[in-house]
Amino acid sequence: MGEVGQVNKVGNSGARRWKGRAAPLLVVKDWWRARERDGDDLISNFVNRHPLPSSVNPKDVLAGNYAPVGELPPTKCAVEGRLPRGLDGAYIRNGPNPQFAPNAAYHLFDGDGMLHATHISGGQATFCSRFVRTYKFIKEEELGRPIYPNFFALNGAAGFARGIVFAVRVLTRQISPKNGLGLANTGLSFMSNTLMALAESDLPYEVQLMPDGDVVTVGRWDSCRKLTMGMTSHPKVDPVTGEVFAFRYGPIPPFLNYFRIGVDGMKQLDVPIFSFRQPSFVHDLAITERYAIFPDIQIVMKPLAMFTGMGPPMGCEARKVPRVGIIPRYANDESDMKWIEVPGFNFVHSVNAWDEKGGEEVVLVASNVLPVEHMLERTDLLHCCLEMVRINLREGKVVGRRALSRRNLEWGVINPKFIGRKNRYAFMAIRDSMSKVSGIVKLDFDRASGEDCVVATRSFGERCFAGEPFFVGKEEVGDEDDGYLLTYTHNEGSGESSFVVMDAKSSTLDIVASVRLPQRVPYGFHGLFVCQRDLQKQKNWQ
Repeated sequence: MGEVGQVNKVGNSGARRWKGRAAPLLVVKDWWRARERDGDDLISNFVNRHPLPSSVNPKDVLAGNYAPVGELPPTKCAVEGRLPRGLDGAYIRNGPNPQFAPNAAYHLFDGDGMLHATHISGGQATFCSRFVRTYKFIKEEELGRPIYPNFFALNGAAGFARGIVFAVRVLTRQISPKNGLGLANTGLSFMSNTLMALAESDLPYEVQLMPDGDVVTVGRWDSCRKLTMGMTSHPKVDPVTGEVFAFRYGPIPPFLNYFRIGVDGMKQLDVPIFSFRQPSFVHDLAITERYAIFPDIQIVMKPLAMFTGMGPPMGCEARKVPRVGIIPRYANDESDMKWIEVPGFNFVHSVNAWDEKGGEEVVLVASNVLPVEHMLERTDLLHCCLEMVRINLREGKVVGRRALSRRNLEWGVINPKFIGRKNRYAFMAIRDSMSKVSGIVKLDFDRASGEDCVVATRSFGERCFAGEPFFVGKEEVGDEDDGYLLTYTHNEGSGESSFVVMDAKSSTLDIVASVRLPQRVPYGFHGLFVCQRDLQKQKNWQ
C-alpha cells in the first residue's frame, strides 16, 4: 500500500488516483498555486470595475506623505538645538506602511505596521525605520505580492470574491489563521519589560530596540498561551502597581472580554461582558484606581458582511444610544458592571479618568467624535470635541458634562504618572485629517468651568504637520507639566521630516531641539517613549 498522500499516475491520460485522504488536498493546492495570481487579476480587472470611493482608493489614500517608505537601518542624524539631559532612550511611533502596492480597495487602517524609532544617547540621535515582521508580512514577502484581503475595504462583489480567494488559500494551507491575521500597525506599549507593537485584530508582537538603535521583531507575544484572538491597541499600565488592564472585542459572543496582566507578565482570567449586547467598535478604555471604563458607541460590527465581504465590516447605527460601562478593576465577573447611557457621546480615545467622592463618582475625559456616521469614510468632515463627563454610580446617571474646548482635538496625552488619577494638564493634537495634525495644545482642567481650557498652542509653520504628541516627564521631581513633548513633523513643501522636542511647561510649547531625519516619516498613529533604563531591561540587551 502507498503512503498517505501518495499520488499514482495511471495510463497515458495522466489521470490521477489517490491513496489516503491528504492527496486530493495536495492536488488542489498545486492547481491553485498555478492559478491564484490569475484569480487576483480577474477580480481586479473584471469584478472590481467600478470607481472606488476616495476613502478606499489607493491613489487617494496613499497620496503625499501617506505614501509608504522603505526600511532604513540605524542612521546618525543632525541635531538642531540641544537634546535635553535625561532624555536618553527611544521614541518609537507606529503606523501603516503597505509592503506592496495594494491591488484592490485599500483603507488607511489596512497597511502593514512600520516602526519609526529615534534613539537618543548623550545628546546624539540615531533614526531607524523597520517593518513589524508579522506572520502576514512574512507570507506576502515570501510570495512577493499581497495575498491578504484588505479588511476595512472589503465591500460588494469584489470583496466577496476576495473573501473566497482568501478562504481557498486557508483551505489549501498556504495561510494558517492560527498564526495571526494582524498588522501590528496601530499602537505601542512597554509592559513586563517588553516592547509591544499592537493592533486589536491580533496578539501583540514583541519587538526589541537594540543598543545601536535598530528595531527587531521577536514574534507574537501570548503571555504563556493565555491570550486568544487579539488585544486592544491601548492597554493601560497603572503607574503605581505596574499592572496592565486590557480587553479584546469581536463579532462572536461574548463581544467584549476584559482582563488584566500582572507585573510578572501573566495574564489573568477573562471577564466576559455579556451585557455588551451588540458587537461594536471598542478601540480604547480608561482606568481609575477602582474601575475600568469602556465605551459602547454607535459604530457597530456587521458579522455577516464581515465574513462574506458583501458590505462594509462596520457601520453606524443611528438609533443606538451610546453607553459608558464601568466595572471594578479586579472584578471576577460582570455582576457589578454598570452601563450608563450618555446620548451622543462616541469616544474612540480616552485621555484620562479618576474617582471622586470615595469612588461614588467617576470623571472621564475623552474626545467625542462628531458626526459619528463619518468616522470610517469621510474623516475630513469629523470634529472631535473634548468633553469631561461626570457619572454618579450610585444614581446610575450622568451628573455633569461639558466641552473643554471648541477646537478639533484628538489623541490626548498626559503625564503617565497620573494615569487613573486626578490630573490637571493634557496635551492634545489639533486634528487636520485622519492622522495629520496641524498643531499641539495644552489644556488646564482647572479651567473647566470656563469656555475653553486651552492655555498654550504650538503650530509648526506653513504646510508643516505633526503627529500625536507624547509627554515625557523630567527625572527630577517637579510639577505635573514639567517635562517634554515629543512628535514627528513633516514639511510638505520641502518633503523633510523631523523629530521635535518641545518644552511642555512653556507658555508656547517652545521647541528646544529638532532632529533632521534622513528619511520621510509618513503620517501614522500612536507613539511611545522608552527611557534608556527601561530599554536595558529588555531580554537579550547587550
